Amino acid sequence: MPSQLELDRLNKETQKNVASNRVVTSEVLFSGARELVIKHAGEDYRLRLTNQGKLILTK
Repeated sequence: MPSQLELDRLNKETQKNVASNRVVTSEVLFSGARELVIKHAGEDYRLRLTNQGKLILTK
């Protein structure tokens, strides 16, 4: 699991490389977890990191 300092560095690094779109690394999004919930238009979506390192988004 990356340290908070490393997550902050990764986030700053990705943000400075973007002009019009916000970019966030998956390491920053997950912060050591394997799943997170995204709330969108009153619905919950689950973003999951698989054992193979792929992302799966489900409603």
